[in-house]
Amino acid sequence: MSDFPQPVLDYWHRTFAADNASVHGTLAFAVSATLNPKRPAMMLERQDGSVLAAVRPEIAERLIGMEWDGCSADLFKRRCEAAGVMLHDTDYLFYRPAISGTESDGRLSPRRLTEADRTVFDIFYHTASEQDREDAWVELDHWAVFGCFDGDRLVSAASMNLWDDGPIADLGVLTLPDARGKGCARAVVEAINRYTRQQGREPQYRCQLDNVASVALARSCGFALLGQWVVAADRP
Repeated sequence: MSDFPQPVLDYWHRTFAADNASVHGTLAFAVSATLNPKRPAMMLERQDGSVLAAVRPEIAERLIGMEWDGCSADLFKRRCEAAGVMLHDTDYLFYRPAISGTESDGRLSPRRLTEADRTVFDIFYHTASEQDREDAWVELDHWAVFGCFDGDRLVSAASMNLWDDGPIADLGVLTLPDARGKGCARAVVEAINRYTRQQGREPQYRCQLDNVASVALARSCGFALLGQWVVAADRP
């Protein structure tokens, strides 16, 4: 994990209240009142097999009496669900190493998009399938948006959304089917990554475990897998 940017490691260490966690084998478990009430429980299973888990106090009360020694990531999920906490699907979390860079196709010239690009962005957005739009979550009003064009036609776009109050910007990328395999997505991701780091933020690439194409794009763009992250939304 030493290759990951220190701000990223510090963010997750703080988020999981790791300094106050109790350690049970490979599981570090903490109760933290600073967790977002909309995300009252979360877990990060890292590549080295260690697990960070944290819950808000109101969730911890439901878990009193449970034995944590030998608790695995899957068991933690089951205990949360038994306590009435709804878990979202697990995501992969990818980050760029502290020193990294990839080469994109020099023939492509992605640029930052602005409100002046609203018409071409809307055409692009509504050309994409509903499922692709949902998976990508790319919006023109996000913190930063870059696009790659084929002539006057926008064919690939990436956007960054600021992640909570941390140093991280969360990436989404959407490419039209006829532009895939031509380097457009990689070029636009590389461009927005450069911009993000110039602004003092660290790019985060997040996707679901079964999105094989998205995982492949992350790796081709120089991202490395930190681990698997799952977050909960408390039931009313």
